[in-house]
Formats: sequence, C-alpha cells, structure tokens
Amino acid sequence: MPSRSTNPNVRPADIPVSADDAGSRTLRRGLQVLDAVLTAGREGLRVADLCRATGLERATVYRLLSTLVDCGYVAHRGRFGYAAGHRLAATAASAGQPNMAVRLQPVLERVSAGCADAAFAIVREGAASHCIARHVGTHPVQILVIQVGTHQPLGVGAAGLALLAALPDAEVQAAMAANAPVLEQYGGMTPERMALLVKATRQRGWSVIGNHATRGVLAVGMAVRNAEGEPVAAVSVASTLERMPGERQKLIARSIGEALAALLPRGI
Repeated sequence: MPSRSTNPNVRPADIPVSADDAGSRTLRRGLQVLDAVLTAGREGLRVADLCRATGLERATVYRLLSTLVDCGYVAHRGRFGYAAGHRLAATAASAGQPNMAVRLQPVLERVSAGCADAAFAIVREGAASHCIARHVGTHPVQILVIQVGTHQPLGVGAAGLALLAALPDAEVQAAMAANAPVLEQYGGMTPERMALLVKATRQRGWSVIGNHATRGVLAVGMAVRNAEGEPVAAVSVASTLERMPGERQKLIARSIGEALAALLPRGI
C-alpha cells in the first residue's frame, strides 16, 4: 500500500481540515505577519514586502492585517506601509517605536498643571478610542470622565474626536459606520452629528465636545502626530460646562499645542 505523507503541512484531499486546524493555521499566519512587521522596526513594511517575507498570498496578508490593525497590534505607516501598533509598545520600543503612554505623560502633566483640570491621552483601536494615560489636576473638582484602559467609540470624547478628525476621510467613514449602532447611548449622538463635529474640528484645528460621553462635562482635545506627521494619539482636558467658556477652551487648546511642540517637537 502507498504510504501517507508524514509532512504535517500536506494532507490527502479526502481528509477534511478541522476547524481547530484551520484556526491554528490562521493564527500561525497572523503571527508570521506580526513577526515580519516587528522585525522591520519603525519604518514598517509594505504589503508586497510582507508577502515576500511570509510567503503568503496578497489577499491573505490583507485579511490578516485588517484584524491586526483593528486590534491595535499593527498600525498604518504612511500611505501603504504597516508597523507595530500601540498594543505592542513594550516590544516595539526595542525596534525603535515609542511607548506612547510614557512619552505623553509629561505632556499631560504640563497641560494639567497649567489649567488645574484632568488631562487624558488616548490611542485608536479600530473604531474605538483607548485611554492610555491621564493626569489629575489640582482644582478641587476633578472630572475623571475615563480611566486608563477605558474604551469608547472613537469621536464621542474630545480626544477621540480630535483623532478621528485627523484621519483620512475613508477611515472616518468606516469608524462612524462601525459605531453607528451604539452612538445613541452617548448623549443622543448620531453619525450626522459626528460628521458635523469632525468638520468643525478640522476647521478649528482642535476638538470641543460636551454632554455626550459624560453629561454636564465639556472637553477640548488635540491630535498627536508621529515623526511622519500621521495622527496616532490625542490629548484632551475635561471639566464642567461652567468651567469651560469659549475663551478658556481656546486657552486650553493653545496650551496643549504648546506642550506638544515643546516636549515632542518631532512628533511622538
């Protein structure tokens, strides 16, 4: 009788592939892509490079990258490249990527010291924002709208809105479409309202939003860019509506911009 192949990667056509085997194969392929991205360091790799490095088909690489980007393990680098995302900050630091929470903490401290209110830093995870750092101010009433680790739809808070508005139009539309089913839970937010807020943020250069993520609270935010000019994070300050008249909003936005320019002059 002919012997069966002992190569674990070769299966006779009449032997079905189990769901567990298919899942393991997908995981291995995803890790191959992730390993190639990490090895490339800060500059990242294009899809063609990843195909050569992993031996995978272009369609497979795109599918794996989509999941890795949505989960924050890989991030877009330039128009066509991919590099390590913020979820791999500790690993990526050794490959030349910054730990954004550590790098943004002095910015939060400086901004908070100037206005006495709490300051926050977020990054993007797919269609959500993820709080990675915060600094509590000295004013007797601190509005701690989110904790480190909090996730919420991108755009319902000031930092998330600033980051959303800085993204390309296609990514803005994709994020709003993904979040549309839950936006109503945030102060009656709608995709149409968010689109207007994105437009206003782009015109102003910084975001302002109130009564959505937390009722009775208004916050101001600004996007943070990396050395290539790409939006990768955002910083915000939150306080009560009474403490945030128009002139103070402008003052806080200016202080965020000055802190970023002074402490991260070449981007994060």
